[in-house]
Amino acid sequence: MKKVLTATACAALLATASVGTAAAEDGVFVGHLEDITGATGFVGKLYGPGVADALKYINEHGGIDGTPLDVESVDYAYEVPRAISQYKQWTSRNHMVAMQGWGTGDTEALISFVAKDKIPVWSASYSGHLTDPTGKNPKTQKPAPYNFFYGPSYSDGCRALAQWADEDWKAMGKEGAPKFIHAGDNHPYPNAPKEACAEYAAELGFEVLPPVVVSLKPGDFKAQCLTIKESGANYVYVANLGPSVVSLVKSCKTVGTDVKFMANIWGGDRNTLAAMGDDGEGYVFVAANAFWTDDVPGMKLVKEIAGSDEYRTHHYIRGVCSAYYMKEAMEWAKANGGITGENIRNGMYAKKDWVPNGLEGVCTPSTWTAEDHRGMLTASIYQGHVKGEEISIEKIAETTLPRRDDWLGY
Repeated sequence: MKKVLTATACAALLATASVGTAAAEDGVFVGHLEDITGATGFVGKLYGPGVADALKYINEHGGIDGTPLDVESVDYAYEVPRAISQYKQWTSRNHMVAMQGWGTGDTEALISFVAKDKIPVWSASYSGHLTDPTGKNPKTQKPAPYNFFYGPSYSDGCRALAQWADEDWKAMGKEGAPKFIHAGDNHPYPNAPKEACAEYAAELGFEVLPPVVVSLKPGDFKAQCLTIKESGANYVYVANLGPSVVSLVKSCKTVGTDVKFMANIWGGDRNTLAAMGDDGEGYVFVAANAFWTDDVPGMKLVKEIAGSDEYRTHHYIRGVCSAYYMKEAMEWAKANGGITGENIRNGMYAKKDWVPNGLEGVCTPSTWTAEDHRGMLTASIYQGHVKGEEISIEKIAETTLPRRDDWLGY
């Protein structure tokens, strides 16, 4: 009797194992790189959960038209070698079909890998270098046929801010050419828009000053602020994020630097303004989607994904948008030959002025083509107001830039 029970138990275990294997084979693997503990963890811990929560919600509601997603989220602490190693593990061990990525250094380092392996990547790096899929622009560093992101590129975000600053200068009745300066670390992320934006600022009539190097790590930046003050700069493009930005603004207030700070898409949010306190009054930054408190239809789905009404930043919401663009590209792929990397990529070209279903009013309409991966050329510009513990964020402009060929991949 004991032998019979043992045999029966073994048969049951084998049956269970075969069911589990079948389920795994029926699903598709998606890797998710995030930075929670590294140099950009200040915003990574806000954006990463937006992606992870969205992918979990998608799985709980039918996956990709019945195909489950096998997802692994890994905190690579913003270290490029770790990102490359993790990517290689996922491609060899898990047969990854798509990836949600993070930083500029690692995303740019993986361009050739993902192109060769035909694995589409949606990064949280908005480097303009990722937008030219064919390499037709001579300034493109590498063709990036499998790289996508949701939002304006860093270059286009900075160009939009330069355009706003030009209008702001004229509205104040100022005479002469305003002075523009780039302040950020000597690192792929802050450097990504530096040359492109400086060229456009000069084209608009700004006097472009030599950039000032400011570490991504927080510190005492009075020396840099004195350099900015002595240069006579009027507008400072803030290329870093989080505690570094807070340190820069506070240091500059301490030494009496009278400038307008304009930050990239990661450099402005409610948490940053709260850390700045009253020094954050008037701080300007770029955004790409609705905010948590906006009364738009798609915010209902965002809050369902989040699982509560607890406030989430626009970075979290941008992560949700990124995951849902991938989801719908995968649905297209399934209906058009199967969920492979190449088909998923082609699914990104299937729609124009595209907003994922259920996220109306949240995600800005975007269009990707086989020749141009600049999904959007619209940048919303916001200004923070801080008075004691009262923080408000006001939309002050929306700029749609021209789709210039000489700006592709740059």
